[in-house]
Amino acid sequence: MKIRAIVTGATGMVGEGVLSECLRNDAVEHVLVINRKPCGVAHPKLKEIIHSDFYDLSAIRDQLKGYNACYFCLGVSSVGMEEDEYKKLTYDLTMHVAETLAGLNPEMVFCYVSGSATDSTEKGSVMWARVKGKTENDLMKLPFRKVYAFRPGFMKADEGAKNTLKYYKYLAWTYPVLRRLFPSFVSTLREVGQAMIKATTKGYGKNILEVKDIVALAKM
Repeated sequence: MKIRAIVTGATGMVGEGVLSECLRNDAVEHVLVINRKPCGVAHPKLKEIIHSDFYDLSAIRDQLKGYNACYFCLGVSSVGMEEDEYKKLTYDLTMHVAETLAGLNPEMVFCYVSGSATDSTEKGSVMWARVKGKTENDLMKLPFRKVYAFRPGFMKADEGAKNTLKYYKYLAWTYPVLRRLFPSFVSTLREVGQAMIKATTKGYGKNILEVKDIVALAKM
């Protein structure tokens, strides 16, 4: 099975890492990135669409057909946001893109980057965790071939990555220690990308992948 993948969020830390893995992995034959601004990457396998409004995909709808994977890495921090605003940028946006893709590509595997400690009950006291939990739950109801929610923790980016968050840059040197002491919370971004590709080609026994699942699947 050759993968034709759509990647969102390629100008962010996670999306950049997943895109890099897709471009280097022979299982992926073509990648479409949809960005609000250019990602600055050129590759024979890569096509880029610059599109400003993810709530209205009608102008590019026909270009989204024929793909069997979506690696949805688009996201924002909840810091300083009210719940309504965060929900619009997280739940509403994600569901609109996913519903569009499910209608066009029902055989697609949809991999959603959620977060460690996401609240599947949707009833907890932490706002972002509730919103992410609702997003996960409602994605699972869409008519894709399969939906996986990835819940990474601390991720080590590739050396030379452009979009690594400052917090991760400052802590990168501690990665070997963190990996040994907190294996359930630490992975590499390359492992996240590898796990998404393996989920597409081989599947996995769980719909929600915590860090240990991500690392295990990456090694399969």
